[in-house]
Amino acid sequence: MPNLRYAVIGTGAIGGFYGGKLQHSGQDVHFLLHSDYEYVQQHGLRVDSVDGDFHLPQVWAYKNTKDMPLCDVVIVALKTTQNHLLETLLPPILKPNSIILLLQNGLGVEPKLQALFPTQTIIGGLCFICSNKIAPGHIHHLDYGAVLLGQYTENYEPQEIPDSLKQISKDFQQADIAIDLTDDLLFARWKKLVWNIPFNGLSVVLNATTDQLMNIPQSYELAKTLMLEVLQGAKIHGRELPVSLVQEMLDNTAKMKPYRTSMKIDYDEQRPLELEAMFAQPLASGQSNKEKLPCIDTLYKQLCFLNETNLTEQRTNG
Repeated sequence: MPNLRYAVIGTGAIGGFYGGKLQHSGQDVHFLLHSDYEYVQQHGLRVDSVDGDFHLPQVWAYKNTKDMPLCDVVIVALKTTQNHLLETLLPPILKPNSIILLLQNGLGVEPKLQALFPTQTIIGGLCFICSNKIAPGHIHHLDYGAVLLGQYTENYEPQEIPDSLKQISKDFQQADIAIDLTDDLLFARWKKLVWNIPFNGLSVVLNATTDQLMNIPQSYELAKTLMLEVLQGAKIHGRELPVSLVQEMLDNTAKMKPYRTSMKIDYDEQRPLELEAMFAQPLASGQSNKEKLPCIDTLYKQLCFLNETNLTEQRTNG
């Protein structure tokens, strides 16, 4: 198979790290940037990583997808709050057989994108990583870094892993990125929510880092309660996750370096929170399910209030 050309839409903590790793390994990668465009065009991309620092002095940097070449794999690493932009951003770089790879959290992102681009292959990607953008063109990778990929099918029906996904996996492996493939993307997304819902949500509501949430017994128990409720949500949607997963994730979080979650960073920077994909969609199957997931529903409503007041303050103060 010929080498794949990659586009990265959103060169932040996720896109900058994985796209940077791909280019560092010799892949052809083209980066769409916004506020960092001028800096990265002049100075390149820098990644400080627990796995080894590297600097890419020259990258293919663009401010508009109309200036980018057609790409085989389009990695979408925007926050889900920006997905309304994809209808305009993606067409200039898509070929008939291009693959759209979503490195995003939450539920329901793939069906919406498939509706916009019905003939394109959509792959969902879940990143298990602690990474922040700390300055223009400068990514700080603190811990972990594995990726789980699965192809989207209508109604999230499990299916065999296609050859195209295996080729992407090889490129990621060559870039020293730990990668796994799944035949059940919905199962994988619910599994990620077992961590994302409690720790992203509580980090904002309680103004805390992961270690603070773990070290205080009451917040630890609250996180655990939320995690168990996510298992119930998954079961409602036809996916049964093992109860042992909760303690396994708590143990892994205890070993994690102190981390300010992506939702906490968005809140602190007065950016919109990813509440639709991470909370509203998991709760979206009707009021009867909300009654079965009362803690998640309560946390969601608290986050809605904090998000709205935060954005109102940002708009008022400019």
